Amino acid sequence: MKAVCYVETKRVEVEDKTKPSIQAPTDAVVKVTTAAICGSDLHIYHDRMPGFTKGVVLGHEMMGIVEDAGKEVRHLKEGDRVVISDLAACGTCWYCRRRMFVNCINMAGFGTGPMFGNLSGGQAEYVRVPFADTNAGIPPAALTDEQALFAGDILVTGYTCAKNANIQTGDTVVVIGCGPVGILTQMCAQLYGPARVFAVDMVESRLQLAKSIGSIPINPKDGDVGPRIKEMTGFRGADAVMEAVGNEAALASTFTMVRPKGTISVVGVFVEPTANLPVGQAFFSEFNLRFGLGDSPRYREEVFALTESGRLDPARIISHRLKLEDGPKGYEMFDKKEAFKVILKP
Repeated sequence: MKAVCYVETKRVEVEDKTKPSIQAPTDAVVKVTTAAICGSDLHIYHDRMPGFTKGVVLGHEMMGIVEDAGKEVRHLKEGDRVVISDLAACGTCWYCRRRMFVNCINMAGFGTGPMFGNLSGGQAEYVRVPFADTNAGIPPAALTDEQALFAGDILVTGYTCAKNANIQTGDTVVVIGCGPVGILTQMCAQLYGPARVFAVDMVESRLQLAKSIGSIPINPKDGDVGPRIKEMTGFRGADAVMEAVGNEAALASTFTMVRPKGTISVVGVFVEPTANLPVGQAFFSEFNLRFGLGDSPRYREEVFALTESGRLDPARIISHRLKLEDGPKGYEMFDKKEAFKVILKP
């Protein structure tokens, strides 16, 4: 089969790989119909995640059709259309039984190399899904692949970020970052009825997309954002600030924007140690600091329903649709910000 594989820093290639097969009775093999390039894939592309070797199949955002299922798979059958979670949880450990799937003690990740268990990724014609009953969800028939796909990762990430932010009706909210996760975070924040959602980014095209979904764009190039947020909130600060970048400077900036007893919700992926945060200020202002991973098995049914009802529109973030063999071009375009969100189809 064809698959997009890591080769070296800023280089991926399409290679021929052995088609996966059932290895355990709880596995399923899925024929991939749609995959995507995620912002965290760029961490791998830039060699910011350790342990990657040539030939690792990339990709953790994918969906497709079940081609084969192990004898202990109970809820899926051949021909089912499924969205696959980016992180594969066992479904049976202490954490999974409490629906804390991202904390699974047997966790493995697709296309993440040794950092999360070396599962072959989904930017390929086929993918093996372990613990398939937990990690493959059936979307409503009314949803297209493009509407359903992101329930496996970035949509539930934005949804988790908004849930953790404790947004109340009439609040002022700030989202740092207008990349794909940031835009979906803004969409999810608006579900809670805030009075205003400010969107912070330095890329003008991304700010315009944020504006088109109802957010108020702010460019740090026009001046420090913290004092501007304070001024626009009567010098109190925002009720909730959400970080969707994964950058130390972005995280540090949230402390300048949030009000005392407000909430900072973080879903940006940090792959290097982060320091120099104003812990003293956080202590005396009694900030609530929350971190979260998108938990697809926990939240995908909720985001499926919100998408089917029209309250969420995740497909609007897709800017480019490419063939799988054009995956290397997609990485290059995404890295250069010439593409906002790239999906790949075999």
